[in-house]
Amino acid sequence: MIWLFYNCFFPIVFLLLLPRFLLRMWKRGGYRKGFLQRFGRYESSVQERLRNRPRVWIHAVSVGEVLVALRFMRALRERRSTLAFVLTTTTSTGHAIAAQQLSADDVLLYFPVDLPWIMTRVLNRLRPLALILVEGELWPNLLRLARRRRMPIMLLNGRLSAHSCRNYRKVRLLVKKALACFDLFCMQGPEDAQRLRELGAEPEKIRVMGSAKYDVTEPSHMDSAPVRALLLRAGFDADTRWLVGGSTWPGEETILLDLYKKLRAQDSKTRLVLVPRHAERRQAVMAAIRKAGLSGMAWSELKAAHTATTSCSRADLSGVALAKSDVLLVDTTGELKLFFALATVIFVGKSLTSHGGQNVIEAAVFAKPIVIGPYTENFTTVVADFRAANALIQVPDASALERVVTELWLDNQVAQAYGRRAEQVVHAKAGAIRASAECLLTLLVARAEPS
Repeated sequence: MIWLFYNCFFPIVFLLLLPRFLLRMWKRGGYRKGFLQRFGRYESSVQERLRNRPRVWIHAVSVGEVLVALRFMRALRERRSTLAFVLTTTTSTGHAIAAQQLSADDVLLYFPVDLPWIMTRVLNRLRPLALILVEGELWPNLLRLARRRRMPIMLLNGRLSAHSCRNYRKVRLLVKKALACFDLFCMQGPEDAQRLRELGAEPEKIRVMGSAKYDVTEPSHMDSAPVRALLLRAGFDADTRWLVGGSTWPGEETILLDLYKKLRAQDSKTRLVLVPRHAERRQAVMAAIRKAGLSGMAWSELKAAHTATTSCSRADLSGVALAKSDVLLVDTTGELKLFFALATVIFVGKSLTSHGGQNVIEAAVFAKPIVIGPYTENFTTVVADFRAANALIQVPDASALERVVTELWLDNQVAQAYGRRAEQVVHAKAGAIRASAECLLTLLVARAEPS
């Protein structure tokens, strides 16, 4: 009866949300490509690759989860080189990042709608060796049908916020049935594990691993020299000091613009970089920059101007007038880390005017001072790690943000100390992906043995 209720209710919700989904597809553009994959319809070339060999199926919703999935795949291949993978994503941004980094031997698809006939078709096509869901995905039909096929099912880098736990309690019977399908839960922190137990997960299946995101960011593999060179060509001084707002949400850009004007009055070398969480907000953010009485330049325009001038004899980009701009708007996907590497002070968004928070580890790995707002529900374990080490500053509101950033801006010694402690936390907490990979390999061996 529980499954029947879900399969009667979910299609109604899906149809109600479909107009919003189609609007997002139109705005972002990338959703249109591969749209039929969401209904389990694959091109003949994809079907042929899926028939070639069995694969581990890993599902990662968006960019952060995709990066964890890619690192997990690498860890598995280091231990068993013959493994191949199917990686599914929900968002077009996550899909784009995966397409750039995925091994040629693996298959990238969009995640299908969780209806029984669609999931049955997909499982018949994929024939997975195992199913890995990253962070917090509970899709009842997928889990139920995968369980019937006796494939190992694991939650990787699992997290469960207090808000999500309250929502799951409203449908606790369904959630308990879905949780019973898992063989293993690799959770980020003890609070996540406790909430999972409260929802009915079997305690012996739960492991606390720490956050896998400590293993993801590797600055030594990233070359920021081209960005620095491009900014120099555009007229910025080598000693420009950058305030970087990363993964910002509506309202946070306005607060940072006001803060920037005050910092600039004290330090003429100050410039602001805004990296909104969703690049399609570029027009709204640029409008906010102009409303604040400031000049701005889009990073995409600067890169395009650079491309246009590389075949010419001129060695400068004065035509784009970026050197006269106060604010650099990064309206591209996957380049946030490049600007974290340049930063003097970093504010990590979706924490001051929106709830949930964003990943601070990506900033910490560059040994930079980090400031966040009060709303970090999606990263409680990570934020707790950093706060325990005095490795970031969490502020309650915009006025406190202004005071703290100004203090860091004017006291370089204190700022560097915060940065060093942040980097040390990343190194100390790494290892969750390696441990989780060992757990999955153990499951695969155990499932392969005759009962």
